[in-house]
Amino acid sequence: MSTPSIENIRHILVVGSGAMGSQIGLVAALAGYRVTIQDISAEMLAAAKSQLASRLQANVAKGKASAADADAALARLSFRTDLAAVADADFVIEAATERLDIKQEIFARLGELAPPHAILATNSSTLGSSKVAAASGRPTQVCNMHFFNPALVMKCVEVVRNEATSQTTVDTTMELARRFGKEPVLINREVPGFVANRLMGAIQKEALALHAAGIASLEDIDSTAKTALGHPMGPFELMDMVGLDVIDFIAQATYDETGTEADRPHPAITELVGQGRLGRRTGRGWYSY
Repeated sequence: MSTPSIENIRHILVVGSGAMGSQIGLVAALAGYRVTIQDISAEMLAAAKSQLASRLQANVAKGKASAADADAALARLSFRTDLAAVADADFVIEAATERLDIKQEIFARLGELAPPHAILATNSSTLGSSKVAAASGRPTQVCNMHFFNPALVMKCVEVVRNEATSQTTVDTTMELARRFGKEPVLINREVPGFVANRLMGAIQKEALALHAAGIASLEDIDSTAKTALGHPMGPFELMDMVGLDVIDFIAQATYDETGTEADRPHPAITELVGQGRLGRRTGRGWYSY
């Protein structure tokens, strides 16, 4: 199997039309690529199409994009409920739900249907690509390409190689991220949480410990992170934005991987999730909105 050079990548398939998948698709379309967003749910696809069109219209209204560029990006996007579109895809980014059994099933199908040269990447923030590489039948052409939410705005993309990932796959994926207008970072071997989530997790753990000990209030801990460390938002504000259920899930997935007691989900977060206080999107988390 021969991995395509960056110049030969023309058609990108994104599997999954949720917030991440749809935005990744739009990022690729804005960069000039023909993009297919695939999802088994026609309703999800319709919602994604509508949301992406609204985002583009908002960007035009704000002067961030011309009407011609917005129309061209939309014209490069197509939406499908079947995986047949993978038959001529040069690069696939899987952004389906964070369940290993589902991802393995998807990668097995992608391995069967995609052209021999196609690279298969997973956007997973918690599962290393080694867990799906064998199912694909082409482990040298599999890696993580982890975008951050919101993918249209955030510059970082973590490219994570597994033990079988070829250097060509790494180089092509890194360059594709750059052509998307991103700033990729290379992670040379799989580690639970990769780099960004581990850094974020360390800050969160310390913030939670300081708060639990009564050292400082939520507001003052967040203020310190912003005014002393230059962070755009404090750790409690960030947790509320990401979603406390997502934070809890990432911690559980990390603990399942490592078995290390320090990686267990924090009881204070688990308690808030149990109360339905998930952060901004439910109106209450650490803060009320």
